[in-house]
Amino acid sequence: MSATSPTTALETTRIVLAGKDRRRFTAPHGVTGWAILIGKALVGLLFLLAALFPLAWMVIAGFKAKTEVLSTPFQFFPEVWHWENYAKILADETFLRTLGWTFLGAILFTLLSLTVNSLAAYAFARLQFRFQRTLWVAVITTMFIPGMTILLTSFIVVTRLAMLDTLAVLVIPGAASAASVFFIRQFYLNIPASLEEAAMLDGCGRFAIFVRIFLPLSKPPFVVMGITAFLAYWNSYVWPIMTITSPEKFVLQQYLAEFRTGRGSSELGLLMAGSVLAAAPVVILFLIFQRQIIGNIKMAGLK
Repeated sequence: MSATSPTTALETTRIVLAGKDRRRFTAPHGVTGWAILIGKALVGLLFLLAALFPLAWMVIAGFKAKTEVLSTPFQFFPEVWHWENYAKILADETFLRTLGWTFLGAILFTLLSLTVNSLAAYAFARLQFRFQRTLWVAVITTMFIPGMTILLTSFIVVTRLAMLDTLAVLVIPGAASAASVFFIRQFYLNIPASLEEAAMLDGCGRFAIFVRIFLPLSKPPFVVMGITAFLAYWNSYVWPIMTITSPEKFVLQQYLAEFRTGRGSSELGLLMAGSVLAAAPVVILFLIFQRQIIGNIKMAGLK
């Protein structure tokens, strides 16, 4: 068996990371082959419909009157399209303020998470220090601890640090993630050591090597872990209701929960419109970075 040349391996990695691993379609042979292909297509279509139906229903429900959302018998499309539901929620200053506040927190949380986790990943991937293996095992072990089991202790810690009802209590505690450190570390382990050696010969220190070499090459894992961190903050609910009490500091999920128990209980169409607008940034984010996400999943499979 002939070994793959470094040039070919690097080119394959580049193509996969870019999400451009395109394979030509080959027609199946015989009736059995076509039957299997059609069967796979039908199963995939069923899964696609099952996944998209709740989202489609929520979007359509945003155009319904408050009495039509849960009406029986079930009716997918409204009798009269109420476009004013989306106009009302967009005109709500509280909703817009909460949306902007949540977006700001999500950006800060994502940046802090990428900074902390990438530095830790670089240390575990490239540095040699005492008890490194023991510390790495301890970090990995935290991946198997459910978040709910440490909610009370985390609440006690942030209470003693006087962080309650501040943006810091939403951004700082969950920034460090063992899963993110593991993912980025695996990527760093595949960066050639010759790049570091050349930088050291030029007089670069460890931090300069990290900033000038590793960070520019970190786009693939940063995209995946950045989106993961952004979604984790955007969809957070349990931790905010424990630590945030001021209505002007509510995150989006808190606002929707309060809206549902308040006037939203009688204006379900308006609630559905608000839920659609809350989910829109997440959908847009995925559509923008879907090629990079798929490319990184493929790369993880190759490793």
